[in-house]
Amino acid sequence: MTIEAGKRSGKPCIRGLRIAVADVLGWLAAGMSISEILEDFPELEAADVTASLQFAAHREHSMQMLIAA
Repeated sequence: MTIEAGKRSGKPCIRGLRIAVADVLGWLAAGMSISEILEDFPELEAADVTASLQFAAHREHSMQMLIAA
């Protein structure tokens, strides 16, 4: 993941692309399969989708740790 102030308003993006992690998560939540996402966005790789899920899981875990503290 990369975060650049001038790209997508500083949202975490995939490998410097203009595709935000939130976009990938939204497509998955809407029911798109990984295959459909990769077909629609050939610049992505399956590992990018996995990395988006890992990023979300880590962020959720971090938030829970903050709340518990």
